[in-house]
Amino acid sequence: MPPTIVKHRIKTVSPSGTWLVSGRGQVGYPGAGALGSRGRLRLAWRRLSGVATFLAHAVASRGVRGGRLSPTRNQTGGSMDLDGSEQDPVCVGREDDIKKSERMTAVVHDREVVIFYHKGEYHAMDIRCYHSGGPLHLGDIEDFDGRPCIVCPWHKFKITLATGEGLYQSINPKDPSAKPKWCSKGVKQRIHTVTVDNGNIYVTLSNEPFKCDSDFYATGDFKVIKSPS
Repeated sequence: MPPTIVKHRIKTVSPSGTWLVSGRGQVGYPGAGALGSRGRLRLAWRRLSGVATFLAHAVASRGVRGGRLSPTRNQTGGSMDLDGSEQDPVCVGREDDIKKSERMTAVVHDREVVIFYHKGEYHAMDIRCYHSGGPLHLGDIEDFDGRPCIVCPWHKFKITLATGEGLYQSINPKDPSAKPKWCSKGVKQRIHTVTVDNGNIYVTLSNEPFKCDSDFYATGDFKVIKSPS
């Protein structure tokens, strides 16, 4: 809730009650009479931190666009049905072509995807990285923990080709002899289905209804594939 000025005081509401901060830095709140000025300031700081944490979680879960909180583009991305209905596959190219280039980009029902051909297998996913919208079609494929991953060229985030999981290394700071180990953040990049029929490559968009971080960038606002002029 945005602060409002009331007689030179800033008034707002925290989850645990109402408190006031004056222009002189004095703090008032229910039941504060028994505390000294230092204790009141310390408690007010805790409440401010709680509000800031709440807002940070709201921003992370919903996204910020143009300075305002807005719904994350997690469900449809302009093309997917969340009722479980499957959309028609779209032919995106020839098998001979992608085997030579090992990757290609395509627009499938207004959703931009990248298709990889790696070690005899096809993989398709949203073209923009879930982290910050980096162009995954320009990244390198590397193996991490025995799993082939596309590495985002912007911030080096690692995404498994088969499942769309975000991988990272962790270590126990309390154990100086511990070695870093690979862990999964869960599915972060939406994966789509690739099929081959009579030498043609087809992509069927995912119809899974779960929220996926990459959905936010799978909109017209973040297009990377240039339309032919």
